Amino acid sequence: MALSLLMFDCDGVILEAVDVKAEAFARLGEPLGPEAADRMRVFHYMNGGVNRLEKFRWVYRTFYGREATEAELTDMARRFAELALDGVRKSALVPGIMDVLRRWHGRVPMGVCSGSPEDELRGLLELRGLARYFDIISGAPPSKSIRLQRIVQEANIVPEDAVMVGDAFADLDAAKAAGARFYGRGPRFENIGCPWHHDMTRLNDWLETLAQDNG
Repeated sequence: MALSLLMFDCDGVILEAVDVKAEAFARLGEPLGPEAADRMRVFHYMNGGVNRLEKFRWVYRTFYGREATEAELTDMARRFAELALDGVRKSALVPGIMDVLRRWHGRVPMGVCSGSPEDELRGLLELRGLARYFDIISGAPPSKSIRLQRIVQEANIVPEDAVMVGDAFADLDAAKAAGARFYGRGPRFENIGCPWHHDMTRLNDWLETLAQDNG
C-alpha cells in the first residue's frame, strides 16, 4: 500500500464553513417559521457533503409537499449563496490543514471533492490563495461518490492508494464507493473503524505511515 492521491472535502476540512452554511440554510426557512428554520439547520448538519440542490429539494418536499421547479431551485441557490458566501470567504482555516497542504504539495497529487458548485468552489479557493495546492478541483454536480470514483479511475492508481479526507458520512460513502481510504474530521467517526481526529493536526503523521511504501 502507498499514497498516490490525496483528496479533501472543503467545508469542515479546509475551511471552518459548516456553521456559516448551516445558518444560511436556516435563514432560508425563516419565512416558514422558527420550527422550519430549526429543522433545516439540523438537516444541514446531518447531511454534510450532500449537494445543496438535494437539500433544497428536501425543503420543498417537506414543507410544501411537492417537488421544486427548476426555477425555484435556482432562486433558492441564489439566495443561499447571497447569505453564505461572505461568511465562507472569511472562514478560518481548519487547524493543521496548511501544514498538510505544504507538506504534500509536489509530493502527491492533491485535490478537492466538494458538494459545492464547481465554479463557486474554484473561485473560493482562488480567493483564499489555496487553489495552487490542488491538481484537481471538483464540485457538484453529480454526486460526490460518482465524482470521486471517476477521479480515482482517471488517476490510474490502485484505489486503496487514494485517501479521501472528510467530515461527513457522505465523504466516507464516497471513499467506500471509490475503494479509497478515508480519514475523518470529528468524533462522529470515533467508533466506526476509521482513523480520525478533531482537526487536521494529526493527519500528516498518519499519511506518512502510508507514504513509507512510496519508495
